[in-house]
Amino acid sequence: MSDRRATVTRDTLETQITVSLNLDGTGQSSFATGIPFLEHMLEQISRHGLIDLDIKANGDTHIDDHHTVEDIGITIGQAFQQALGDKKGIMRYGHAYVPLDEALSRVVIDFSGRPGIEYRVKYPRARIGQFDVDLIHEFFQGFVNHAPATLHIDNFHGANAHHIAETVFKAFGRAVRVAVSADERMAGVIPSTKGSL
Repeated sequence: MSDRRATVTRDTLETQITVSLNLDGTGQSSFATGIPFLEHMLEQISRHGLIDLDIKANGDTHIDDHHTVEDIGITIGQAFQQALGDKKGIMRYGHAYVPLDEALSRVVIDFSGRPGIEYRVKYPRARIGQFDVDLIHEFFQGFVNHAPATLHIDNFHGANAHHIAETVFKAFGRAVRVAVSADERMAGVIPSTKGSL
């Protein structure tokens, strides 16, 4: 596979975001977003997905974190689309189950070229520290719309909101790691009967 790196900048009246990633990295990351809990979750994606990820974001967080979180998801999705190119030779599908103490979540992803999300996660409280848990869905919605990909996220157990969120992001990283990895038997072939993704 060719070099699978991308840098994407998204500049709107609400946010200014730059994402650089390497799908064939070692899990190194650097974040400057002004949203500490999101950075902790993004680190899980990087570490468990073995994706080098650098994100710089300035947003209208004086209003709330919504635009910044959503737009980071969008920009990461755009970077994935650019880095994956025509998707020749990738596994395409990936899934992972991840536990953390009492919490257990599953993520299944398909880099199908069709955006879609099924998000079945309930949290015992509305905020983790200052972070609004509703924004987790917005992050993943932004990602799938621009990757584009089909994503199923299910939480099966959990009493601690932080644990639940962390299992979701770790499972996402591990599922992505499988889906973007090389399939030696599909070398140079687009993994679709349609001939394109």
